[in-house]
Parts: sequence; C-alpha cells; structure tokens
Amino acid sequence: MAESVAVICEQLIKAVNVMMDAESSQRYRLEALKFCEEFKEQCPFCVPCGLQLADKSQSPVVRHFGLQILEHVIKFRWNTMPQQEKVQLKNCAMGLLSNGTHFILEEESHIKDALSRIIVEMIKREWPQQWPDMLKELEDLSKLGESQTELVMLILLRLAEDVITFQTLPSQRRKDIQHTLTQNMDSILSFLLTILQLNVDEYRRLKSDPSQELKARAHSRVGVATLNTLAGYIDWVALVHITNEQCRLMEILCLLLSETELQLEAAECLLIAVSRKGKLEDRKPLMVLFNDVAMHYILSAAQSAEGSGLVERHYTFLKRLCQVLCALATQLCALVGSHVEVEVPGNLNKFMEAFLAFTTHPSQFLRSSTQLTWGTLFRHEVLSKHPVIVEVTSKYMRATMTNLVKTGFPSKSDSPSCEYSLVDFDNDEDFNTFFNSFRAQQGEVVRIACKIIPLEAFQMAGEWLQYQSDGKCDDCGRYINSSKTAEGLCSILSPSVVQWDAMTFFMESIVGQLLKTLEKEVIPVDQGIELLQAMLSYETRDPLILSCVLTNVSSLFPFVTYRPHFLPQVLHKVRPLCPAPAPRTRAVKNVRRHACSSIIKMCRDYPQFILPCFDMLYCHVKKLFSNELLLTQMEKCALMEALVLISNQFKDYEKQKAFLEELMAPVVVRWLSEEMGQTLLNPVSFLAFVGADQVMNDSNIEDQTGINRSRISFCVYTILGVVKRARWPADVEEAKAGGFLVGYTPSGNPIYRNPCAPQVLALLPNLLALIRTHNSLFLPEHMARLSETFARAYDVMDVEKNVVLGLPQPVLEIYDSPVYKTSLERMQGFFCTLYDNCFHILGHAGPSLNQDFYTIEGLAEQLVSSVLINLDHVPDHRLRAMLHILSLVVSCPQEYYDSLLCPLLGHLFAYMLQVSKVCGEKQVTQEMLEEELLRLDIYMTFLTISFNCLCWKDTSNCQRTASQVCWTLLKQIVGGNLLPEAVTWFYTSVLKGLQVHGQHEGCSAALTLLAFLIYEALRPRYSELRVVMTHIPNIQLEALDQFDQRLLNPATQKAGEKKRKEQFKKLIAGTVGKPLGQQFRKEVHIRNLPSLFKKVKPEVNRDILETSESPALVSLFSPLQDDI
Repeated sequence: MAESVAVICEQLIKAVNVMMDAESSQRYRLEALKFCEEFKEQCPFCVPCGLQLADKSQSPVVRHFGLQILEHVIKFRWNTMPQQEKVQLKNCAMGLLSNGTHFILEEESHIKDALSRIIVEMIKREWPQQWPDMLKELEDLSKLGESQTELVMLILLRLAEDVITFQTLPSQRRKDIQHTLTQNMDSILSFLLTILQLNVDEYRRLKSDPSQELKARAHSRVGVATLNTLAGYIDWVALVHITNEQCRLMEILCLLLSETELQLEAAECLLIAVSRKGKLEDRKPLMVLFNDVAMHYILSAAQSAEGSGLVERHYTFLKRLCQVLCALATQLCALVGSHVEVEVPGNLNKFMEAFLAFTTHPSQFLRSSTQLTWGTLFRHEVLSKHPVIVEVTSKYMRATMTNLVKTGFPSKSDSPSCEYSLVDFDNDEDFNTFFNSFRAQQGEVVRIACKIIPLEAFQMAGEWLQYQSDGKCDDCGRYINSSKTAEGLCSILSPSVVQWDAMTFFMESIVGQLLKTLEKEVIPVDQGIELLQAMLSYETRDPLILSCVLTNVSSLFPFVTYRPHFLPQVLHKVRPLCPAPAPRTRAVKNVRRHACSSIIKMCRDYPQFILPCFDMLYCHVKKLFSNELLLTQMEKCALMEALVLISNQFKDYEKQKAFLEELMAPVVVRWLSEEMGQTLLNPVSFLAFVGADQVMNDSNIEDQTGINRSRISFCVYTILGVVKRARWPADVEEAKAGGFLVGYTPSGNPIYRNPCAPQVLALLPNLLALIRTHNSLFLPEHMARLSETFARAYDVMDVEKNVVLGLPQPVLEIYDSPVYKTSLERMQGFFCTLYDNCFHILGHAGPSLNQDFYTIEGLAEQLVSSVLINLDHVPDHRLRAMLHILSLVVSCPQEYYDSLLCPLLGHLFAYMLQVSKVCGEKQVTQEMLEEELLRLDIYMTFLTISFNCLCWKDTSNCQRTASQVCWTLLKQIVGGNLLPEAVTWFYTSVLKGLQVHGQHEGCSAALTLLAFLIYEALRPRYSELRVVMTHIPNIQLEALDQFDQRLLNPATQKAGEKKRKEQFKKLIAGTVGKPLGQQFRKEVHIRNLPSLFKKVKPEVNRDILETSESPALVSLFSPLQDDI
C-alpha cells in the first residue's frame, strides 16, 4: 500500500502543480482538475495520501491540497468510516496541529485555516458525546508553543462561527454543541483571557529587545488571534460572562488600546461588548467604562492614533474607537432615566469632549459616524437637560457650521479632509453621494439641538449670515469653469459658494425649528427682520449665490408676518428674473426655477397675508406676460399658480371665477381654436405641428415647431396649475357665505363647486383628445412618420435611465455648462412631460372639481376611449403616468362607482391581466371564477393578477403582494361559495411562489403566512387542498393527517397560533426551491448523536410535527397542476 500511496501522491503533486501553474494550458489544467476530483471521490487511499501531501516538507499549495483531501473525507465519508479509522484520522490531525506546521510567523495563513477546518469538521460530528475531552486536548495543545496556540484560537473561532453565526449544521447537533459551549463558557473565556494575558505580558517584555523581535512578534500574533476569537464569542455569550469579576474583560481590553499592534482587535472586541442588547439590569455593569481610568485609556489611545498621521491601520482603529463611544452613549441613554436608576456619570464632560473630538476630526466619515448618537443624546428626556449636554450643544453647533461646508473631495487637496477621503471614497461622485446624506443627518440633529438652545442657535446662524453678506466674492476666479459663458462667475465648488450653501442650510434648519419651539412673545423678530433686510439688500450677479439668497429670504419670510410693511420688498426680491449672462447656464436656469418655487411656497403658506399685495403682484405678472419671450412657459405657469393660490382667499365664488376667466382667457382662446382642435384630434397633424416628422439641425433652435410645442405645453401647464391650486374655503360657513356650497350628500357631507370648473370643463374634451392622440402615436403607422432626427423621440430619456440605474449625476462644474439641448433631447422632454402632465390633470380633476367632474355625461366612455386606447402599443415606461389617475378613483363619490369606476377599472385591470403574460389556463380560470368571486369583473381580475404575480421573478414584488394584497382581497370572499378549482388555483399559486422565492427570508415568511391563512380558512370546506398538500415533495402524510385532524376539530386544538404556524411551515418545507448556486452542490450529511437532553414525553406520544426534519427538495408540482 505504501508504494501505491507514494505513486498516487506523486501524480497528485504533478496535477496540483499543473493546476496552479500560470503557464499551463486550459486543457491540461482541466485534465488535472478532473484527476484530482475523481481521486477525492473514488480513491480508497485518500487519508494516507492526504496526510503525506500535508507534510510540512511539501510546498504550500501541495500541503493545502492534502488538507483539502482530509476535509473532504471528513465531510463526505465520515458516516461510513469504521470507528478505528475515525480515531486514527483524528489522532493524525491532532498530530498535524502539534508538529505539522512551521513557525507561527512563517506558516501560510491558508494552511492554518485549512488545518483548523479539519478539526472543526470532526468536532461538529463527534463533540461532545464521542469526544468529551476535546477542550482539554486543545488546552494541552496550546502549551506546546505559539504556533499551536494560534491554531487552537482559529479552531475555537471557526467552531463558534459555524455553530452560532452561520449555523452550518443540523438543528440537533447545533443545539448539542451550543449547549455544551454554554456550559463550559466560564472555563473557555477564562482560558482565552489567560492566553491573552500571558502573550501580552511576553510581548511587552520582549518588544523593546531587538534580539527578541521575532519572539515578540510571535506573541503579538497569538494575542491578535486570541482577540479575534474573543470577538466571536462576546457577541452571543450571556452578558454575565462579560461583566463578571468586576468587568475584568473590559479592563483588559481598555488596557490593550494603548498597544499599537493589538489596539484594533481590542477595540473591535470592546465595540461588540458595549453594543450588546439585553435586559437593562444586565447592561448596567458596562457603565464601568465611564470611570476615570477606562476613559483615560480610551482618550489616550485616540490621541496617540491621531498624532501618528494618516496610517490606514491607525485610521481604522479610530473608526472602531468612534463606534465604541457611540455604543457607550447609546447604553448611557438606555440606562439613565430607566428603572435601573443609573446616575449620570460624573465625568460625562470628559466623555463628551472625546466624542466632540471625533465630530471635529478632519475625516468626513468620522464626523458622520457621530451624528446619530448626537441626535439620541439631544432627544433624551433627562440627558438633554443636563448642564454638560447643554454646554456641549453649543460646541456641536459651532462644529456643524464647519462640517456643513462641502470640502474633502478625494480628487482635490484644498482641505485636510481630502487625504482621508482618498481612503474612504472611490471618486468624487461617491463622496458627493455620501456628503448629501451626511448633510441631511446634520440638518436633523441641528433641528433637535435647536430645541435645547434655540436663541443661541439662531444667533450663531445670524452671525454667519451677516459674515457672508458682508464679505465679497473675490475667490471665484480660482474655480471658474473653462467655459467662456461662465467667465467671472463662481462654480459650484468655489469657496464662496460652498460657504453660502452651508450657511443657507444651517439657517434653514434652525429658523423652522425656532418658530416651532418658542412662544410668539419671545421670538427674536427684530433680529430676524435685520437678517432679512441684509438679504433683501444683498446684490450679486452670481446665480449660485443668488439661489442661496433666495433660500434665506424664504426661510426668514415668517418674520415678515410681524412686520407686514416689508412684504413688497420681499415680493420684489423673489421674482423669476435675475441678472444673467447670455446664453443661460444651468445655474441661471436653476435660480429662476428657485425664484418661482419660492413665490409659490410663500403664496401657499401665507396666502391671507399676501392678499393685500394681490393687485400689485397681478399687475407685475401682466407686465411680464406682455413679452412672450421674457419668461419660460414653466415660469409663467408658476406665477399663475401663485396668483391662483392668493385668489383662494377672495372667498367669493363669483369674484374668483371672474379672475380665473380673465387669467385663463389667452389659454382658452388658443386651446379651443379650430387649428388646435384639428391638431389635437389627428396624430398625423399633431406630429407635423410639433415638428416630429421633420429633419432638423441642432442649430435650428428657434423654429416655428418649437414655438408650437411651447404653446401646447403652456396650455397644459396652465390647466394643471389652475386645477391643482384653485379651491373653496376650508371653513363650511365661509364657503356657504361665498357661494361655494351647492348642497349636501345623502350622508350629510357638503358639496362644493370650484370656481375654475367652467373653464377647465370647457378645455377637457381637447385634453382627452390629446391623450387619445398621444396613445395613438405609438401605432406602427405613426411611428413610421417620425423623421430620422426624432426616431428615438419616445425612448426613455438619459436622465431617467440614470435615475433608474442609480447612476450618479456629474458633480463638478455642471452648473457652469450652458443649457443647450439637442433637438432630440428637447423633443423627448416635450413628449414625456406633456404625457405626464395630462394624467396629472385628470388625477387632480376628481378631488378638485368634485360633482362638476363626475357628473359629466358619458365620462366613463370618454376616459376609456382616450386614456385606455391603444395601450398595447404604449411603451411600459410611459404607462407609469397612468398612476396619477388613482386620485380620481380614490375621490370618486360612491354613487358613481357603477357608472364610472366599474367600466374604467374593468378595462384597466383587464389590460393589466393581459400584459402579465398569463398563459391560456389563466383565461380558463377567469371564466371559472367569474360567477364565484364577485359580480364585478374588476375584483376577479385583480385577484387573478395578484396571485399570478407571486411566482414572477421579482422578489420585492412577490413580498409586497403576498404580505399586503393577496389575503386582503381573498378574505373578503372566503365565506362565499367558491369553486373547488378556484380554491386549488389560489393555493397552488402561493406554493409555486414558495418554490421560486422560498430561499429569500422576507418572501418565505410572507408566502408561508399567506398559505397558512388560506389553508386554515378553506381546508374545512375544501378537501381538495389536502390533495394539493400530498403533491409536496417529501411531506409526511402522518404529520399532515395530524394537522388536519386538529384543524377540522377545533375542540381538540390545544396548540397556540405560533406553534401551528411552525408545524405548517414544516409541512410545506418541501416546496421551497434551492437557489441556483446550491442546486448542484454536494450535500453534507451530519448525523445526530445521542441527545444530551432528556425527553419529557414518552416516545409513544411524540409529536411527529415537532421532530420532523425532512430536507427541502427542489421540485414541486408537475406541469399538470398548471391546468387547474
């Protein structure tokens, strides 16, 4: 046998070298791999060959392969091996541990890992029943030297990971091993701490002696391995093990924070320990870390790591230490003010200083790591009132004023943060995404902190605003874009702009909270007005800074309500025109939009206050409208919306109606003109009118068709703005006095009329014609009419693609680029926006126009013949706009359900069922269910869609539908007389969903609960469900009969709902399919050993459901089941 083993080993060595040789051809490599795999599966000499190859005289790759052979034998042959061979293999493996490795600093890490895996695989199969002295043997092994001690640590760590973390073994074996580990936890942790203490002491003794450098490093390596193993146990052991002996473990870990080679692993252990949850009483001893000694070591370690500059390992340690402080603060917040009666630590000020140091660190990542904890502290009912926290709140605000400034891009070197960003972020886009989230976090915390020191916070914001408004923008030239169109203006990263942007965000966050926190009598009105005047008098040509000015004016506007005479100045400042170079840049376009949004916001939030200035504002708008090219269509509509919002305060139906008629007159004339009517009715004429059938050059910008598109967009924008903003008074008496109330519903609810109804209803037919024409544009004959220039006019826009794909937008200098678009981009934007706005109008028409809209004669037919026409040809991405009509459905009065909703939703859901690509059998199901589910086709179709989509390859859709939709719909009809085939189909659909998605935890839970609810509700009346259950692979019929018996005889039902669900989950376990990555994986079988626990019940009374451990199989139903 020895000769055979030697020959085979020689062949295996050659094969391994061929596989690992980069020069080997693919053919030879595959042949070598095949030889090695066949050897592992078939050769009877695997153990002797593996041991010979694993000898330390071999090369590392050969040794690793030898260890893999031994692991393969244990995994797949252990159950069939004679006991003597198992003992021999175990002894040989322990021999490899004792003398089969090189010195700890020389041995390859993958060899150590492979060797530890072998021992752990044997432990998982034999300990504790067949190998009771395992822990003692490992302890003896650790006495042989540093290499053996490190291997013991790796074994204990991997055992904890496999049993507790990953749970890669059967339930009974896992329980046996976990129970034994728990029983021996005192001795295990004591052993680990002893090993740690011994090696740390030796390391400290030898590290200063150059002649003992290797020995010192060996002890350091063992210390690191021990700390890593501790981390694997601290996460799950009982808290008493962590806190006993007056928190000796915590003390040791704090001391190790000063050791450079061990501090990172010690911090990770400390983090796991202080992050533990559990009973407050058990967590109380963790407060020992707030004593002076522990706090001294933590602070000293942080200062030492920071003082060494940016070293990646030290920087990682700082991150862990920051997390430790965050976890400590969380524990403090949980314990202080609770029934445990923990006092506020006396050295809280030291802790807060340390924590604040991380908030002011140059690393943006470290700064952001503290924000959630600051919020928790500032929210705390007791701590937020403590003098230390009140004092540090002011310091936090000052730090935030610095942190809000967007600096630290990894591509730049203009800030100390840049060096750290190079470590934390891949590129500027990655950093920008992070910083936007970081800024949002800071805004939330600032608002909370403002509740503690509102006046002081407002003073800080005011000082910052005054500083910015008094300064000059003299640094723009350093950052301007190379584009000539932006010459002399700031870019988005100019120092002035980032300062203005940060200050604006800070002011906005504080003012909103200030007004909510303080009583009216103590609101600093004079100071607010002074700041507002500073913004009103500030002049700048730069659009980026002007945008910040507008935001500040909007934020400070509430102070104007105390000084009304400033209102005209504010309205004059917030106008949709600003000094702008020609041609416009993107920043100029954005600031004009910002101005429009600001005036709409003011008119929305303070319409009664602005009402006295209505005439002045209206005259100004008329003047702007006199020049058609002065404003964009969006800007015109924004001003009209603002006027409509103020007109709601007329509280006089006739007066507001007259105003709206005057305001909309130009739109009514154009929209109802004969030319426009013919254009909107005919797809061919429409394409010609907007220029989509013409070949254009990008230079031909101001063409007539562009003006035509602009006029159509303006009409639709105007209709949308009016129907969205025009309303009756909220108070019933005011509405009645103003002529808005026309009656009451049978249930007593008031019926109002909207003053915009006559105008909007007159425009509605042409709007529906436009929707019908738009849907018809996707027909092949009309698609063929698109010119070469606009062949992709209906495609998804690039901006939308980036949003869907999660691709970041360019960060740098985009605001300086001109707003030039190609003819195709302008056409794409026109079609996309126009279609979306049309459905917005329909969505708002219902709640806005009420009875005037729903009583339109033939409304259902008009909507079906326009909105739902030619949907088969409409691209999927355009159908998203139809979601807006849900508002129309929700606000529909009940008396119009039959006349409007049934026809409309019936057609819509029928289409949805069609596009779900349901096969022929689903049509049979539809006919079968038509009489049984509900008299409405809508309900039946919706049910069919819902259950059918459970097996779509879309996990999020499956989870949402299973948890929110299916049972909600089905439970309404389970009490009716359903056809058995229908019941079977519903239940089978759920089980098929489990087959497809059962490996995903969220889907599995939702689908299992849905199946349980259906089975419990319908099984007593439909025995067909039991037939379905019998088709589940590997189901135990005895267990099924037992479950059915309890279900059919409720009087004998003793198990609670939770236990019934667990039993049912075991019954249907065979339906759960395997993920693709596991379908061809060889199964590892670990046999159960005699149980360590005594059985309470006699064997005869054993409940099969509770002991069944049948494995889940992949296959579920035969294709014949689909015919149900």
